[in-house]
Amino acid sequence: MPEQTVRLGRNSHGATGAPRDMTLDIVSYGRRGPGGQLRFGADQIAQIQRTVGRTPEVMVKVSGGGRDVGGVEAHLRYIGRHGKLPIETDEGLTPHGRGAAKEITADWQLELCRSQYKPKPAQGQKDTRAKLVHNLVLSMPAGTPPDKVLAAARVFARENFAFQYRYAMVLHTDQPHPHVHLVVKCEHEFEPGKRLYIRKETLRQWREQFASLMREQGVAANATPRQVRGQIRKPYKDAIHHRLRALRAFAQLPIVQREERRAPKPSTAMRTKLGKVLQNLKAGRVASDAGQAKMLDTRQEVLADWHATAEKLRRQGDAELAAQVDRFTAGMPQVQTDNQRLGERWRDAEKNRMLERADAKFFESKVR
Repeated sequence: MPEQTVRLGRNSHGATGAPRDMTLDIVSYGRRGPGGQLRFGADQIAQIQRTVGRTPEVMVKVSGGGRDVGGVEAHLRYIGRHGKLPIETDEGLTPHGRGAAKEITADWQLELCRSQYKPKPAQGQKDTRAKLVHNLVLSMPAGTPPDKVLAAARVFARENFAFQYRYAMVLHTDQPHPHVHLVVKCEHEFEPGKRLYIRKETLRQWREQFASLMREQGVAANATPRQVRGQIRKPYKDAIHHRLRALRAFAQLPIVQREERRAPKPSTAMRTKLGKVLQNLKAGRVASDAGQAKMLDTRQEVLADWHATAEKLRRQGDAELAAQVDRFTAGMPQVQTDNQRLGERWRDAEKNRMLERADAKFFESKVR
């Protein structure tokens, strides 16, 4: 019988009539059974169970890409910790040492790529040169065995790029969450006119594939859109994330060590955003932005899909999983923009500072 696709109680447009993001829908790919009823299959049930059970989510992201040979070599030196870590290539070799990055770029013949000799843009102008490589990161939450992450990354790279696009990878364990840096050449090895393009759909498929490979390693892993999980906040870009992490690490140092070191520079992007929030607070305006309406619409669509999923589960006799879905949706965090979140934290911090000053004055008056 042909495979049947069912969308549970949803139309193809959002609340405002705009085309909907289909990744938000819970879809059954079951086959017709007796009486023409459609049921969730075993794979869909397992996916729902992982999501409502909050199984750890994998991360697959593009962290950038080099547009000239020098940039590619610099990134390879960085992920290889300047020769301290071996860099595993698609040929099974593990060059290491300070010359490993140059050895890899020479082997990949990046200087022959068609985009290599386009002029570099002037300072302040956008770099429109085509990438020579894509820099990917495959990551798992803290506590995941690093060797299993590396094993899954090896299979992931082999299945997607072997004999097509040259690649190299390095496992990093210097942070709580083990992750693999994967550098992939953009030009096809045997078809120079063919390039590797990474789109949103590509990343979605890669996340699902990597999660499946981690499960094959015996590690619980899931891959769902953050909106479906009720997660509103987007992860920070790498540059902002590293800057904030450096600031937190500096703040946790003893006072003596902080006085001996230079404080890390704050993130310019976060400083600008916080400045706008403070302007709103001083003017008595509510810290909000235009994205809140869209976020609320998305949340309503997600909830409608989850409610339809719960009803479908009840009709097919899985009341326990339906109840888990209900608890999952009830526990979703409130929709809140970054500006609102920053404003709320600032007000809380100000309230705490006022209480501390009041306590200090009280104890000072008691001493007198």
